[in-house]
Amino acid sequence: MLTEVDEHEARAIAGAMLAVATLDGKRPPSEADTVTIGAAWHYLFRRPDELAVDTLAPLGPDDLAAALSSDAVAEHAARCLAITSLVDGVLDDDEIALVLRYSSALGLHDTYLRDLAETAKGHLQAALADMTRENLLSITGREWNIDDASEWLLPYRGAPDPALHERYVALERYPAGTLGRAFWDWYHGHGFVLPGQGDALNESFATPHDSTHILSGYSTTPQGELLVSTFTAGMHPEEPMAGHILPVIYSWHLGIEINKVAGSFRGALDPEKFWVAWERGGELTTDTFAPDWNFWRACERPVADLRAEYHVPPLDDRFAASSDGTEGVDYHPIA
Repeated sequence: MLTEVDEHEARAIAGAMLAVATLDGKRPPSEADTVTIGAAWHYLFRRPDELAVDTLAPLGPDDLAAALSSDAVAEHAARCLAITSLVDGVLDDDEIALVLRYSSALGLHDTYLRDLAETAKGHLQAALADMTRENLLSITGREWNIDDASEWLLPYRGAPDPALHERYVALERYPAGTLGRAFWDWYHGHGFVLPGQGDALNESFATPHDSTHILSGYSTTPQGELLVSTFTAGMHPEEPMAGHILPVIYSWHLGIEINKVAGSFRGALDPEKFWVAWERGGELTTDTFAPDWNFWRACERPVADLRAEYHVPPLDDRFAASSDGTEGVDYHPIA
């Protein structure tokens, strides 16, 4: 999801983010708003200087549209505005309405914007169901009926696959440092059930998801799940907002349970960590959720070599997920 913007466009987007945060100057920005805008300026827009948010002027929808050079930059801006409306950890109907005004001026009507609109109308369950469908579409490449989601997510309860399970068990014998051994260690250390048996999650999701945890360095705490899904959205171009970012913000920051498997948590979005995860994922040259990525070929390779080959940026300790006592809980997001 990385999109290059020049300084003029970066300042315009930041001004529009401030307008959303302050309802067009009607109230002061919160601390979370200020950090979000400043961090986006530095990490996402890649500006080398510090942004003094108090020097910005709120920028209206038409002025923002006029300041941007392409459809790609407009999409980038709308995503930033949507995130801004949620960073305080509450669903603010007025902020969402303002985001929709900007998206209309930009000529955008993406699925995640529809989900925000449905939320603001009080149709939360419809929005959550849509996010689930978009998540499954992003992962599988096909449309889903929401009633089939749980069956797809937990396929081994009624139909265990012993051969598949044994294939994953055999990863213990892979050399230390390889992705295969790291995957086995990850599951063994967290107490997760390997694919093919009982309550294990569908390997079509769990294997690329947990491989992404390993490669990115993000933990399984609620904040770790929010960050790994943001990282995923950066590398995986299929429905990044509706299928990945919006659901984990609802789940792990707003405290809204999308399904029983995912659960919920409040307050996991750290703006600096969030934008860093977005930027890191966007740097990757290999997408572990792409249909042509093959775990069984990759699992023979050292994790360090894969990180270098895929161009995974190193994770500074400052931007790693914080521990809140839930490390090891199987907090997979939607699917």
